[in-house]
Amino acid sequence: MTLMLTSVACVAEAEIVLSGGADLIDCKDPARGALGALPAPDIAAIVAAVGGRRPVSAVVELPHDPAQAREAIERTAALGVSFVKFALPATPDAERLIAALAPIAATTRLVAVLFADQGPDLDLLSRLVEAGFAGALLDTAHKGKGRLIDHCDIGALTAFVARCHTLGLEAGLAGSLESPDVPRLLVTKADVLGFRGALCVGRDRQAAVDPAAVALIRDLIPGGPRAAVGVAANVDWSLVVGRGFLDSRERVREIDHVFVRDLVIPVEIGAYDFERGRSQRVRFNVDVDVTRAVGGDDMRTVFSYDVIMDAIRIILASGHIDMVETIAERLAEMVLRHERAQAVSVQVEKLDVAPGSVGVRIRRERQPETAEVHQLLSGLADAVDKQPKS
Repeated sequence: MTLMLTSVACVAEAEIVLSGGADLIDCKDPARGALGALPAPDIAAIVAAVGGRRPVSAVVELPHDPAQAREAIERTAALGVSFVKFALPATPDAERLIAALAPIAATTRLVAVLFADQGPDLDLLSRLVEAGFAGALLDTAHKGKGRLIDHCDIGALTAFVARCHTLGLEAGLAGSLESPDVPRLLVTKADVLGFRGALCVGRDRQAAVDPAAVALIRDLIPGGPRAAVGVAANVDWSLVVGRGFLDSRERVREIDHVFVRDLVIPVEIGAYDFERGRSQRVRFNVDVDVTRAVGGDDMRTVFSYDVIMDAIRIILASGHIDMVETIAERLAEMVLRHERAQAVSVQVEKLDVAPGSVGVRIRRERQPETAEVHQLLSGLADAVDKQPKS
C-alpha cells in the first residue's frame, strides 16, 4: 500500500490534513526551502496535537560536522516524532555522515532524502542499509524548476523503488507532485508519496493548506484511514465509490474507452542474433475499457492515458525483449492492475522488418475472481441499503 505523506507547518494545518485522511504528518517549514526545519517548539506542538492518531515525521537541517548532526537528530527525535528526515549531502563526505549516524539508527527511524535534480549517488543506498536506516526518499531540491517526474521518468522511479525494496529500505517519492502525477506514480509501488504544494491554495507551497486539495490527493491514493472497508453494518459505501472500488451500481455497465494510438518508440527487440544490440521502431495501439467514474471535473474521474504510456516505458526500460507477444502480455497485465480497467486491447507492431508491419494484437479482460469481488461489494451494498434506518 502506498501512503500519503503531507507536509505541514503548524498545528492548524496538521488538523486539516488529519481530517482529510493523511497517513503521515510531516513537520516542515516551506519558507526555508525544500527541506526547511521547523523550530522545536512547533514540532512538539504538532506532535501533541496529533496525539498518536498518525505517525509524525520532522525535517532536520544537518550541520556539516557529523557529531553535531547526530546531536541535532537526537534532539528532534526526543520531541516524540516517529522518524526523522534529512537531506543527504551530495558531497564526498556523505558516507562518513551515514556511518556517524549508524549508532542512533537502532532507536531512531532515519530517512535520507536524495535530490533527483542534483544527480544523486544511488550507490549510497547500500550504505544506508548497512547503517540501519529505515528508508530513502527521492525529492527535488529546487521547487518551481520541475516536478520529480520531469527529472526522472517512470522507469527510473520504478527502478529506484525496486532497488530500495531489494535492499530492505522503504522508498518514498516527492518533489512538486501534482494530482495528475498520482496515478502514474502508484505503479512504482512506492511506500510513500509526499505532498506540499499540491495541498495548498493556488498550489503555492508557502500558502495555507486547502482542505479540498487534500481531499483530492487522498481520493487518488487507494487505502488510507478513511477507506478501511469491512463487512459491517456501518460501512460508508460512499467512500468505496469515491475511491473507485465500486463505481456505482447504477453505472456499473457504463464503459468509457481510453486509448493511445500510433505511439512509435525505438525498442531493443527481436529473437534473432542480428536484432540484438540495436533498436527497431515499434508501434503501440492500446484501448482500455474503463468503468465510468462518478464525480466532478477533476482527476478523481480520470483514468489517464499517461498510465498506459508509463506502463509501456516501464516494460521497455527492462532491457532487450525477444518477442512482441511478451510486451503485449506485460502491458495488458499492468493496465488491468488498475481497479477501473475492465478490459484492454493491445497491438504491438514492428515497423522495420517488412515493407508494412508485423506484430500481435491481444485482448485481455479482468480476471473472474476480481469481477466476483465487485459483485460481492454490490451485494453487500444492497444489503446495507435494505437495513432499517434508525
